Amino acid sequence: MSAPTTSSANELRVKTDPLGTLQLLDDAQEWSAFSRPAQQQPGCWESNVLIEGMHCAACALTIEDALKAVPGVLKAEVSAGSHRAKVVWVEQQVAPSGWMHAVQDAGYRALPANDAFARERRKVEARKALWRMMVAGLCMMQVMMYAYPAYTAQPGDLSGEMEQLLRWASWVLSLPVLLFSCGPFFKNAWRDVLHRRVSMDLPVALGMLITFAVSTAGTFEPTGMFGAEVYFDSFTMFVFFLLTGRWLELRLRDKTAGALDALMNRLPEGVDRLKTDGNYERVPVRRLKVDDVIRVLPGEAFAADGVVVQGVTSVDESLLTGESRPISRGVGDEVISGSHNLSARVQIKVMQVGDDTRFAQIVKLMESASTTKPSLAHLADTIAKPFLIGVLLAAGLACAYGWSTDPEKALMVAVSVLVVTCPCALSLATPAAMLSAAGALAARGVLVRRLDAFESLAAIDTVMFDKTGTLTRDAMVLGRMQVRQGVSEQQALSAAAALASQSLHPVSKAIVAAAQLQQLQPLWLVTQVTELAGQGVKGVLHESTFSADPLSVRLGSASFCHVSEPVTDTLRVYLADQNGWLASFELQEDIRQDAAQTVADLKRHGIAVHLLSGDASDAAARVAASVGITEVRGHCSPQEKLDFLKNAQLQGRKVAVVGDGLNDGPVLAGAHASFAFGQAVPLAQAQADFLVPSGRLTHVLDAYLLSKRTLAVVRQNLTWAAVYNSVCVPLAVLGWLPAWAAGLGMASSSLLVVLNALRLSKQTQFDRDF
Repeated sequence: MSAPTTSSANELRVKTDPLGTLQLLDDAQEWSAFSRPAQQQPGCWESNVLIEGMHCAACALTIEDALKAVPGVLKAEVSAGSHRAKVVWVEQQVAPSGWMHAVQDAGYRALPANDAFARERRKVEARKALWRMMVAGLCMMQVMMYAYPAYTAQPGDLSGEMEQLLRWASWVLSLPVLLFSCGPFFKNAWRDVLHRRVSMDLPVALGMLITFAVSTAGTFEPTGMFGAEVYFDSFTMFVFFLLTGRWLELRLRDKTAGALDALMNRLPEGVDRLKTDGNYERVPVRRLKVDDVIRVLPGEAFAADGVVVQGVTSVDESLLTGESRPISRGVGDEVISGSHNLSARVQIKVMQVGDDTRFAQIVKLMESASTTKPSLAHLADTIAKPFLIGVLLAAGLACAYGWSTDPEKALMVAVSVLVVTCPCALSLATPAAMLSAAGALAARGVLVRRLDAFESLAAIDTVMFDKTGTLTRDAMVLGRMQVRQGVSEQQALSAAAALASQSLHPVSKAIVAAAQLQQLQPLWLVTQVTELAGQGVKGVLHESTFSADPLSVRLGSASFCHVSEPVTDTLRVYLADQNGWLASFELQEDIRQDAAQTVADLKRHGIAVHLLSGDASDAAARVAASVGITEVRGHCSPQEKLDFLKNAQLQGRKVAVVGDGLNDGPVLAGAHASFAFGQAVPLAQAQADFLVPSGRLTHVLDAYLLSKRTLAVVRQNLTWAAVYNSVCVPLAVLGWLPAWAAGLGMASSSLLVVLNALRLSKQTQFDRDF
């Protein structure tokens, strides 16, 4: 017997219940693949898992209850929108297989968020769902053909034998729908009965079963209680509508959360690692170690942070910057895990692996966002179960009320009530929209830590900026120059740049960058270089033609260059030779190019803008004037920033804070909404709602505008769900809504909510006139 192929092996693995091997996940070495130590909770782990088999908010609440009942599980959050769960557990009290088995016992399946076969299982399930829908659709069309004469024939046109033949043909064609297409509904409903709980599949399955049973009774006994009419056409139609809606909803949900999933699953399963004999071996990513050398081929993702040691290529780093423009990377350049190699094979020396990589930090933020529940979603989930219980009671009462006069009609009224009522639209209204918005921002390089931050950000009326690292870059730029009489600015800058090129000090880098910007040709050769930390650098300059005498020059502070310094808050660097002062260079903070436009746009939307900085007042005022901010304060301590925030909040202001440094942690935590900019320190990241690794200030406005659109979509979805139920439920109770229309209404309600939310994920440009 030949060995199975890779595809057949995968298919076999997909068909096999993976929970039988859950004990493998109890190995502590495997935990890092789907868990991380819980912050501020020693001995606890936080795991992110995928949940398979759930369809509505009631399912999410059921899984949460099952997890919380396990000893050692401290917290469990399940998102109906993303089908993900976050579980916090104590390693001394429970193992991963313990709480995963609890999910299995509840009738669902929990898998590590990075499970390699999860995508294959989704494909298999999608194919099955498509087959069920196609079978239901084909049978529905044939049944409609047989039902059409009964609707159009005049009295006496159809003989009793012919009408009975059409009923039997419809019954036979409805059997595949009942036995195959309805299988998931019946399976889930039976699971609910066994566990004494209720989900959306229970009333739907009851409706399907009652409709088929009533129609079957009318077919087998035409003169009996239910022989007046059969409803095989309604049965097949609403099954087809429900399956179509669920299949489309599944596809659309994958798109709404697709940007998040695509980013979180960018790492390859394995990499080619260089061995001591010069050959390569294929190893799993989590077995990489610092200083390993790996080969990355075109089209592959970088599996770790590292440095290029061989080759030149183009890299897509849109994960961090939101910019899809390829970036050149050669020997000595850094690459980040999760970015893509676009053009050539390169060798990378691994510098950071696992949770230490920037990609892992991004994934952590995105996992947190995909499992958090906004307050509006909490409210919808809370009423989901009581709502379903009310549906069952309403259907029973409607049936009992009409039973004495027309049992057949009473049962079909109950079916319509069971089918038409759907809390799914209400439960998906908020998370679907916010997941779509989070995906749209993630594609642009903005990471969302909390989904309910959209609700907070949409309400802001004030933005408070930090200065250094936020409105300005960490680097400095050359401002004004003063030179000795008889010396040109180009000559002085060229000499200073030649000496500065021998130093790594930020001031030296700014002078070199200024010379390069002016495209000055190198005129000097430097020898005898000496650098004194915190003071400056000195050396001997020789003209490239060696036609003049060498110059002994110094570049640095006034004392180092033996010149007098005027009293000023401006940072100045001096150049001197053996004859004394030669030139002065005034250095300024490098203000971000988009700062002024962002401030202007925020003001145009009615948002007050403030600048609070720990730097000197003069420096803060200069930056504020450059970007158009009139409300500015310098010399602010972290406590003074927090006091300003609290006073503004006492006045009823909704304040968003944008910062990057350690001293911004308290004010970021206390703000209504907060942004951590650039490569912010971990504390700032932990306190912020949005992380902007690219450092683009325009993303603050983008997030604000998108949050307002998101809340508008949420309101539309909630309004639709409320109007749909308030209109259709009475119609169903009164018997004015046939079963097929009830099925169409239920399917379209959830579908419309997800389609409306999908508009946010497709938004690539944010209207600044919104």
